[in-house]
Amino acid sequence: MSGTSLDGIDVTITEFTASNTCKLIAAQTFPFPAKLQSKLFTLINDQQCELRELGELDIALGQLIAQSVNQLLNTHHLKASDISAIGSHGQTLYHSPNGDYPFSMQIGNADVIAELTQITTVADFRQRDIAAQGQGAPLVPSFHHELFADPQHDRAIVNIGGISNITSLPSDRKQAILGFDTGPGNVLLDGWIARHQQQDYDQQGQWAETGQYNNELLAEFLNEPYFQQSIPKSTGRELFNMAWLDKKLAQFNQPISAVDVQATLVQLTASSIANDITHYSNNCKSVFICGGGAHNDYLMSRLKLLLKDIEVTTTETLGLHPDWVEACAFAWLAYRTLHGKAGNAPSVTGATHSVILGAIHSA
Repeated sequence: MSGTSLDGIDVTITEFTASNTCKLIAAQTFPFPAKLQSKLFTLINDQQCELRELGELDIALGQLIAQSVNQLLNTHHLKASDISAIGSHGQTLYHSPNGDYPFSMQIGNADVIAELTQITTVADFRQRDIAAQGQGAPLVPSFHHELFADPQHDRAIVNIGGISNITSLPSDRKQAILGFDTGPGNVLLDGWIARHQQQDYDQQGQWAETGQYNNELLAEFLNEPYFQQSIPKSTGRELFNMAWLDKKLAQFNQPISAVDVQATLVQLTASSIANDITHYSNNCKSVFICGGGAHNDYLMSRLKLLLKDIEVTTTETLGLHPDWVEACAFAWLAYRTLHGKAGNAPSVTGATHSVILGAIHSA
């Protein structure tokens, strides 16, 4: 798994049983080589390139994913024959589920992964849901439901990666689960601190914590129509990017320090999540955070303040470290695919029916 933050490739070795129990065997994050990471950032931000460059990036990323898998297997003295399959999400370049011809484009060539690892690889998970008139995202709520649902209490699982998404898990399994992207998670925070502090991310939110969020700027941010859009919905860097932030700051047209902007961006992430929990999961007793945002202590403190009557903690409380939930989810989706089982949740994506996700590239 590599998400919108583009901070590395998360590889997990995960074991499943017929009863859908999930055991994490090993996990490691492999950083992108600086040159490849820069090319990916440029392509995602600029949204244009030569076809040759697109094709080469697809192959280069496939090679890197395969190398990362092989390295983790070697570290743990495992062979390709020990692994049933690889579930590879790939790197999203553009997500457009609402146009005349809806699509979601990920690269990281699965044929290259299967060839270099000699392991059957399942990839391209989003397109089939979109073909069934769904958003193609988020896909992880089905995994959250299997792993984290509580028959006694309503829960919410929130993944804070580059983009934040929420899963509302009712205690009654007959009720439909809800899940959608709430808006920016770390993507704007990372971009702003890179511009002003030359750091990849705001470690534990320490820089933001020295600032003061601005209510008027927060209101300008929240005026974005996406936040009022009804579900199902999904988003990405196509909307929430540095150009979006610069436009909002230009409209604000008041002097404000860089650190106060960072503090306000933290409040934006926290507020958009809290608002949606209040609106769509108002009976939940506990909220469990996963993704990189779980390490942002200042963001976690803002969430706890906004959700003062709800327990806010991480998925580690439920037995799975917040860093590895997303990667384990795509392993689970690949497991479902190989067993001929649907992986999407129509109540989440808006698809007309359940579908088997992904394309199988045999070893």
